[in-house]
Amino acid sequence: MRRRIDSKMPRTGILSLMVILGLLISSCSKDISEASTLDEDLTERLIAISQGQGLSYFTLPDSDDLSSIPQDPLNPLTAAKIDLGRFLFHETGIAMNPALEQSVGMFSCASCHHAGAGFKAGRVQGIGEGGLGFGANGEGRIMDPSYPIGQVDFQKIASPTLLNGAFQPLTLWNGQFGGVGENLAFSANWPDGTPLAVNHMGFEGLETQAIAGIGVHRLECTPDDIIGTPYEAMFDAAFPDLDASNRYTNVNAGLAIAAYERTVMANQAPFQYWLKGNQSSMSQEEKEGALLFFGKARCYQCHTGPALNDMEFHAYGMKDLAGPGVLGVPNIDTRHGRGGFTGLTEDHFKFKTPQLYSLGHNPFLGHGSSFSSVRDVVEYKNSGIKENPEVPDSQLSQEFTPLNLNASEIDALVEFIEHGLNDSNLDRYVPISLPTGNCFPNADAPSQEDLGCE
Repeated sequence: MRRRIDSKMPRTGILSLMVILGLLISSCSKDISEASTLDEDLTERLIAISQGQGLSYFTLPDSDDLSSIPQDPLNPLTAAKIDLGRFLFHETGIAMNPALEQSVGMFSCASCHHAGAGFKAGRVQGIGEGGLGFGANGEGRIMDPSYPIGQVDFQKIASPTLLNGAFQPLTLWNGQFGGVGENLAFSANWPDGTPLAVNHMGFEGLETQAIAGIGVHRLECTPDDIIGTPYEAMFDAAFPDLDASNRYTNVNAGLAIAAYERTVMANQAPFQYWLKGNQSSMSQEEKEGALLFFGKARCYQCHTGPALNDMEFHAYGMKDLAGPGVLGVPNIDTRHGRGGFTGLTEDHFKFKTPQLYSLGHNPFLGHGSSFSSVRDVVEYKNSGIKENPEVPDSQLSQEFTPLNLNASEIDALVEFIEHGLNDSNLDRYVPISLPTGNCFPNADAPSQEDLGCE
């Protein structure tokens, strides 16, 4: 016989349970309602400031959707060219022209721009030749004590990220690379025999910077370096229309590297998924931060479009590179930013608006690495008080005024920038290994130990 279970419950217990269930349902409904309202408000706000394009105005293309990626008409994207560039960017084997023989094959482009640091250096300034070690994320790279300081290849300004560079026709903090657009007015400032002379070739910024960078950073890709190596067939596939006598060159290596760089985008960030219809990809606080970003905080006035940057130059009174760990003092042209390139006084202390994705990968923010977190930058912008006394008040951007955000608003804004814009899967752009089998991004003995290279 089946045993009967007494399921009676005291009336007070039933009432209590009903109250609890009611509160849970009410709370859940309230959360869903608030989230829905945030999504609607954010959608409306983005449409209003999208220059008539809607949410697509802020959407990054997929990295394999080559037809949707902005590209230099003089350097059309192909899968073979991108593949070659991806390897060359990380290849220590092309470090064939160092100042000191001991550094042959010891560094690469990725020494100062690697995925783990958001394609920045992972330290206060990048060090290519003349550096030792890597640490866990680039922070452990130091100057080789056996190197004369004048021979060390170090950055005079914080290494800019290459993330979302396809949306920047002019590159570097001062926009000096790119023989197009507004730079054409300053062609007299591209003297022969200097890296700026590459601008005369008429390429956009990424291509110009990559070609010039091969020389500046003591890399080399000549027929003697390429023919007979695994890269010969890759150059053949990437540049099939060029005669073999003009195929294995520094220029073509730079074009391949730039093609790869154009595909390196933070298109897996939660905000990008939200734009494509996944409203659960961002938390409620991240959505609140996004509304502030595109509203009260006025971030969108400079940080707009798919990469959240315009191509303007602004003076926000930030410090230059200085302090412990900095190698050398930035020269006056570097400190003057855009003005150091154009020669115009009104451009002094202006620097290019940076993109804002995956900033949390690196604790060195600002052109002088003077901020150690996203929160530091947000609080600085919120105060509207310059930190660099060298910058005259008359040069400060009219957008650099107090934002009057309260503590909870700052929290939400930081949450959106730090997490809503964070692509946590940047390693997808890094090769598992190189065709040569070399260690990368550095191959000096301390780096090999840090990186676990055999």
